[in-house]
Amino acid sequence: MLDVGSNTVHLLVVDAHRGGHPTPMSSTKATLRLAEATDSSGKITRRGADKLVSTVGEFATIAASSGCAELVAFATSAVRDASNSEEVLARVRSEAGVELQVLAGEDESRLTFLAVRRWFGWSAGRINNLDIGGGSLEMSSGVDEEPDVALSLPLGAGRLTREWLTEDPPGRRRVAMLRDWLDTELAGAAAAVMEAGPPDLAVASSKTFRSLARLTGAAPSAAGPRVRRTLTATGLRQLISFISRMTTADRAELEGVSAERAPQIVAGALVAEASMRALSIETVEICPWALREGLILRRLDSEADGVTLFGSPAAEMAAARSKGGHR
Repeated sequence: MLDVGSNTVHLLVVDAHRGGHPTPMSSTKATLRLAEATDSSGKITRRGADKLVSTVGEFATIAASSGCAELVAFATSAVRDASNSEEVLARVRSEAGVELQVLAGEDESRLTFLAVRRWFGWSAGRINNLDIGGGSLEMSSGVDEEPDVALSLPLGAGRLTREWLTEDPPGRRRVAMLRDWLDTELAGAAAAVMEAGPPDLAVASSKTFRSLARLTGAAPSAAGPRVRRTLTATGLRQLISFISRMTTADRAELEGVSAERAPQIVAGALVAEASMRALSIETVEICPWALREGLILRRLDSEADGVTLFGSPAAEMAAARSKGGHR
């Protein structure tokens, strides 16, 4: 599984089979900050594209040497939003030999919801899920494997850091302004999610939420994925008042915050706070599975159904929806 995100390129080698638990075997990351390698016209710069091509090529070689039977490669908002995405994808295909598929925001939300549903199971009832990436926020709600509502908003932690929190540390007034702006931006999406029905379980996925939970006292990653972790609105508010006064360098010293995530953790916390407030959520359960696991699960499902997932992610999503989501 090769994931090209807004900040990093991540190669995850997974042992996976139909009906089984996807088991990570190895993980390799490179920090490209692709979203920052975009010029004023919205194009990924030549240097950014060069780094992407070389990194994807290198990771494809690693995947082959690791004995991977298949390389599933996808990109999210940084490539999706670029005005020259087709040109960049063509370079990756011709120079790195990898067919990099771009996920639509709605499909990203749906696949993440699938992973969350499989993790918590049918007994969880209606799930509301939140997922914060570098470029976008995904919100979803449903009682089945296919959510009733799946939304993607341009409210990612990296994006908002670049657009709103340019000082280090960010000024109090700027933080207050971003809070107010987020409330306005989230109102419509929150109404759509809440209209689907009250949740039995509120969930949050993504590395940003896991980091925030760790900073508010949740168990470290070394404790394993099955340890229950939660994040409360009260704890999040207290955390924001603390980390928003720190420099990026100081935040990088906190346990649970990586150096590449330290610059955008304040914006991520503000998005988490605003989305929980918009949905009247006091506590979220942290799910260790997210988009990558959702893609793996859908890939295995599609093989059994005789449907080709990659090459046309949107078509596969449409096929899944036509079946009512239960597979």
